Amino acid sequence: MFNITTKSMQWGDETLTLETGKVARQADGSVIATLGETSVMANVTFAKEPKPGLDFFPLTVHYQEKYYAAGKVPGGFFKREARPSEKETLTARLIDRPIRPLFVPGFKHETLVMCTVLSHDLVNDPDMVAMIATSAALTISGVPFMGPIAACRVGYVDGDYVLNPDVEDMHDLRNKPEQRLDLVVAGTKDAVMMVESEAYELSESEMLGAVNFAHEQIQPVIDLIIDLAEDAAKEPFDFQPPDYSELYEVVKAAGETQMRDAYAILDKQERTAAVSAAKEAIKAALSEEQLEDPNLGAALKKLESVVLRGNVVKDGKRIDGRPLDQVRPIVCETGFLPRTHGSALFTRGETQGLVVTTLGTGDDEQFIDALTGNFRSNFLLHYNFPPYSVGEAGRVGPPGRREIGHGKLAWRALQAVLPAPTDFPYTLRLVSEITESNGSSSMATVCGGSLSMMDAGVPLKAPVAGVAMGLVLEEDGSYAILTDILGDEDHLGDMDFKVAGTEDGITSLQMDIKVAGITPEIMEKALAQAKDGRLHILGEMNKALSDVGEFSIHAPRIETMQIPTDKIREVIGSGGKVIREIVEVSGAKVDINDEGIIKIASPNGDAIKKAYDMIHSIVAEPEEGGIYKGTVVKIVDFGAFVNFFGKRDGLVHVSQIENRRLNHPSDVLKEGQEVWVKLLGFDDRGKVRLSMKVVDQETGEEVTKEEAAD
Repeated sequence: MFNITTKSMQWGDETLTLETGKVARQADGSVIATLGETSVMANVTFAKEPKPGLDFFPLTVHYQEKYYAAGKVPGGFFKREARPSEKETLTARLIDRPIRPLFVPGFKHETLVMCTVLSHDLVNDPDMVAMIATSAALTISGVPFMGPIAACRVGYVDGDYVLNPDVEDMHDLRNKPEQRLDLVVAGTKDAVMMVESEAYELSESEMLGAVNFAHEQIQPVIDLIIDLAEDAAKEPFDFQPPDYSELYEVVKAAGETQMRDAYAILDKQERTAAVSAAKEAIKAALSEEQLEDPNLGAALKKLESVVLRGNVVKDGKRIDGRPLDQVRPIVCETGFLPRTHGSALFTRGETQGLVVTTLGTGDDEQFIDALTGNFRSNFLLHYNFPPYSVGEAGRVGPPGRREIGHGKLAWRALQAVLPAPTDFPYTLRLVSEITESNGSSSMATVCGGSLSMMDAGVPLKAPVAGVAMGLVLEEDGSYAILTDILGDEDHLGDMDFKVAGTEDGITSLQMDIKVAGITPEIMEKALAQAKDGRLHILGEMNKALSDVGEFSIHAPRIETMQIPTDKIREVIGSGGKVIREIVEVSGAKVDINDEGIIKIASPNGDAIKKAYDMIHSIVAEPEEGGIYKGTVVKIVDFGAFVNFFGKRDGLVHVSQIENRRLNHPSDVLKEGQEVWVKLLGFDDRGKVRLSMKVVDQETGEEVTKEEAAD
């Protein structure tokens, strides 16, 4: 019934297995990849006819983590997997980015890739397994895919690169100083196609070494996929790329001069209008048959690409007139908004980001329900890209994949310089509003985010800046590396290479390559040129840092205290009664974790002190010989019980009330009366013994023997 093909190999410390032919047999390509006990099923289907009227490749990638894979039930009311989580969205982008450039140019058939996590051993991250499964499924499906690719994750510990580190090793790197890198690399047999990383001030050589290490480690996986395809691949789909060379020559003759004139305009808005006018002029010169040709869009795009790329490589001339390695003019402003905790406006050329920092308490931490378990995050970064930022009137809705991806890139870049939670016990939320965009708004978010947090008084280890690099690689091997690329240079170039970091090293690297043939030498030169650009931007940012304000008066103050874990129950009280009383009486927010760390937050310093004193009185132990102020809570024949240390009561024997004989304690005391007492010690049964007569009831000072005798 089944025609099963299975291939296995030892990869690092685990066994990698690819299997096809048993599940999802109606898909064009279906592979279950297993690493250790983590299994991901990838299914590929594609339409057999092109979708009419499209000038782009309609590829859709979905990645789904099923909770049953880790033996969990989803949270929430419906107990069903809902909209994609941030991790699922980011992984779908990871899969999409290296495979999209490898489809044969001109292929416009709707293609769907669906990856489902079937099993998770909580050791091997399913995202890498999904990328391998996708590559294998595409390779055997018959779709015109110029792969295969493979991917792996790389860590960096004590100068050594680590292949596919455990999930736990890569979690919360900020608090693991021995772990300095979380790098994902995808590539073909000959070239690296995609890089994504979170790093902790690695040098350019260390980062390049990690990329080269990863490319070496994926080679046997690519061989395994080829081995699978030799036994299980379907016949290649009969697809011939459309030949629109004649149409292109007509388009070129009709509008090359006007297109070159348009791209010579420096201002983006004017240039965009001129390019549109050039396209309309070209269309006006075409016949009806040529206007209806589905390849007209591709021909127009090719003309744009030839004009832009030719000027850059041959003449070293960019569309805005800059040299290849020059960063656009930068203006930085901190304290831009009066009421927020921190704000910065970062403008680089025609790209601008308004980044706002809000300081919150432990109550504001994000709760994340993941396959690997539940955890909380105290650093949030949200990136918004409204249509007006590019002069358009478009749809406004919830954040899309691009916004989530750009926000995560900036989050990774800034994560490395955040203070330890024990030193700065705040929840940090950054919001980046992209108000203008013409190239690398994610790097503007990094720069603006760094300035904004400093404006809020966050003690960052160092400022962080980011720059986007581009590449134009011609068929003859000549190339040009561009610093601080524009939107058009990104769109029509061959590489998008974003590097963020401090003066001391790289904190994040993201690279997407659209063509094969990027050599290590090109990458090394791009990293070096990016470092120069980054240092220049940091210098411009430093000019604004002198204007950074003090801690906002509107931000909460937080004080932390550590209590013994066996005292947590006493601070919380039955049903939370005690901690609610502390909050109500003091007016401060109180948050306590399982380790006994308590965060007390309030804009009012007196409220913090009141809550601190109340908690301290509960958890601290009274010292023998100490003098305390207490309240009489009960009077009996043989003395009075006094509440003197938080909730602690002790007995003042009738003989210890005054230096004279009393008929009854009620002769001088009444319930609710405040008195000064000295802790004499504890009796054989551990009961507290107190004395009033050795303390001056007016001043609270201890009475000497001479004073008592008088």
